Amino acid sequence: MKLKDIIDFLDEKIPKSLALDYDEIGFKKDYDLSQNIESIKIYMDLLPENDINHRNTLIITHHPPLFIPKTPTYTIHSNWDIINGGANEALAKTLDLEVINYFDENTKIGRICKTKQNFNELKNNILKNFNNARIVNNPDDEKIFEKIGIISGFGLKNPHYIKLAKKQNLNILISGDLTQETAILAKNLGITLIDLTHHESEVPGLYALGDIIKELDVNIEIINKPPIEVIK
Repeated sequence: MKLKDIIDFLDEKIPKSLALDYDEIGFKKDYDLSQNIESIKIYMDLLPENDINHRNTLIITHHPPLFIPKTPTYTIHSNWDIINGGANEALAKTLDLEVINYFDENTKIGRICKTKQNFNELKNNILKNFNNARIVNNPDDEKIFEKIGIISGFGLKNPHYIKLAKKQNLNILISGDLTQETAILAKNLGITLIDLTHHESEVPGLYALGDIIKELDVNIEIINKPPIEVIK
């Protein structure tokens, strides 16, 4: 399949126009769009050691590479976070949450969800699907929450999002990238934060992206390797 045809397919399914203005999406340089592509490798983050100039291969990343890849490498980032049915819906599905609205109406980042689970059930669901999690303001196990916020990726490092969760009367905000500053802010505001880590909170979306790309008649491989290792 020609590279151009694959890119046209991706741009139709996940339009670049949805991306935030400052975001790096698409290609970092010009590649030969007429070349034949026989396989697609999907990464969260591409490292130089994985870019060995594969023949007849397209690499798709969620995060923009920090270098110029030799292999054709196409990034689908905030447009995948924003689009309905993208990264946030995939995270909600994994957590057995029902999406009811956008978290940030201005950017369409994140989602507001509801659930019939009590906190113990939600906690067990998290532990079943994710490698680890950190929590600020641990609630009672039997408590059922009316509204839960989710943001795939980076949400817990942004104080604005913590304040926005409070303004929208959310009981819990689930995302990644928790910091000391936002933890203390949540303590002061009485909001429960659950940090799945940036990478892990986006893994459901990585596989959902793979499901879309599987519509193409090309071999697909998803490489899910966190950049941070845990000392045990």
